[in-house]
Amino acid sequence: MKIGIISDTHDRLPFIDKAIEEMNEARVDLVLHAGDYCAPFAAFRFKPLKAKMIGVLGNNDAERELLRRNFSEIGVDIRGRFAEIKADGVKIALLHGDEEELLNSIINTKFYDVVVYGHTHHPEVKRRNGVLIVNPGEVCGYLTGEATIGILDTKTKDATIIRI
Repeated sequence: MKIGIISDTHDRLPFIDKAIEEMNEARVDLVLHAGDYCAPFAAFRFKPLKAKMIGVLGNNDAERELLRRNFSEIGVDIRGRFAEIKADGVKIALLHGDEEELLNSIINTKFYDVVVYGHTHHPEVKRRNGVLIVNPGEVCGYLTGEATIGILDTKTKDATIIRI
């Protein structure tokens, strides 16, 4: 199974479109969004996505109830600040990552095979104590100048970062 991983879209609509196009071309089965969509109107840009999407809220997400309602209208599940996902036998923790102590605690439990987070805007794929840790970077490209997404392969339990 291929899982698209995105974060920190920050209302940058043309880059959201690019990320969705890239994930549709990659034929991902599921997309995980680690938060910071920002304004509720951004939700509707995800409608062309061909895969199911699950997301969490980030520290910059405004009008959270309207954001969740807008995503719900297009069939996207926004779960709050944390989501536990089981996909193809892989246990995944999804959170924004702005609470560093919480992020590290989740990683250190070794309960999850994969921990997905965002917030830093810097892409990262690493392993700690047998846990795969993935930060897809930023779709918006505002802080680093590079718009990136991640793709997780559940069979190999490895992830790659892709520039869009």
